Amino acid sequence: MSVLLLVILVLAIVFDYINGFHDAANSIATIVSTKVLTPFQAVVWAALFNFVAFFIFKDHGVANTIAKTVKDDFITLPVIMSGLIAAISWNLMTWWFGIPSSSSHTLIGGFAGAAIAHAGFHAVNSEPIIKTVSFIVLAPLMGMIMAYIISLWFIYSFRRGPLPKLISLGVIAIVFILLGNVLETDPAHLKGHSTNQLTNIILDGKNFKWLLLATILTAMSVFTMFLGSLNTFRATKYLKRFQLISSAAFSIGHGGNDAQKVMGIITVALIADHQIQSFSDMPVWVPLACYTAISLGTLSGGWKIIKTMGTRITKVTPFEGVAAETAGAITLFLTENLKIPVSTTHTIAGSIMGVGATKRLSAVRWGVTINLLWAWILTIPVSGLLAAGVYFVVSRFI
Repeated sequence: MSVLLLVILVLAIVFDYINGFHDAANSIATIVSTKVLTPFQAVVWAALFNFVAFFIFKDHGVANTIAKTVKDDFITLPVIMSGLIAAISWNLMTWWFGIPSSSSHTLIGGFAGAAIAHAGFHAVNSEPIIKTVSFIVLAPLMGMIMAYIISLWFIYSFRRGPLPKLISLGVIAIVFILLGNVLETDPAHLKGHSTNQLTNIILDGKNFKWLLLATILTAMSVFTMFLGSLNTFRATKYLKRFQLISSAAFSIGHGGNDAQKVMGIITVALIADHQIQSFSDMPVWVPLACYTAISLGTLSGGWKIIKTMGTRITKVTPFEGVAAETAGAITLFLTENLKIPVSTTHTIAGSIMGVGATKRLSAVRWGVTINLLWAWILTIPVSGLLAAGVYFVVSRFI
């Protein structure tokens, strides 16, 4: 193992750690702002479920997408190191100013920018870049729409009468139908399996995430059937308990999505240094180290960004926190299944906007939102330019 590879491994783990405390706000901003947990309790909760993702996300599809950002022929250790240095620099800069930018996009921008400086624009694979850029808009939009729908569902459930209950029963039916399709557990399929085999199907990492979401949505559906009979105090009390579950689901999505990005970078570095032959040869210590680093980073917190996410976009109540976190978790699980690296920052910010918009459009502080949007748009090109500059310096000495 070369010295340069060791430097890259250290930088990658450092980036993952920074990613954790930079993005801690994504998982805990709403649960802190609604006073469900204290800040310390919240970061411990989020860090725990960041690491739980290690046992759930096993296909590493997002990591593979990141690895394909640059064409194999142009991946060198100096390119990887330059991208990481640029990504760390931009992450620290945005953290210092309290800007919730995307750690995912800065890593992709840095990797691509260094490769372009090394060999030109033809060194970059356009497909993963286009997917990633398109989800700068699509991920927060998905989160916003789902959070808006979930919020309206909760609000309507406060009404008395049979119709809200029928809607909740309809949601339960749809959830079970979709879950059956995902797990392929139709009656004919079930007959061919023993109890142990069925248990393995359900507890398989790629299936467990859908089971988790199905459980949350089913529990929410049952709860909404009784909302009309609860006073505000009791409803808020139960919703605060639901926030523990929804924030845990979002933290799992955050860990599963963001830790994979560094896994992709480390794996291509191992290939470039001829330690392994292909992506499928990724050693088990790589995901273990990445999930550990991002969990420890989350445990360190990121209080400036938490303030922006939890209070400056819109005032969040417990029911809105549940709606935003659930919508964010659904978005992250869907995009991870599609092997698309998305920003958890963008996703939860869009979800918070969605719940704010149910009150009235003016409830969302659009001035803050526009500033965030500029940071989102600039992250990839600025990181790319930083990485190009770093590469020109690094290449003079290596």
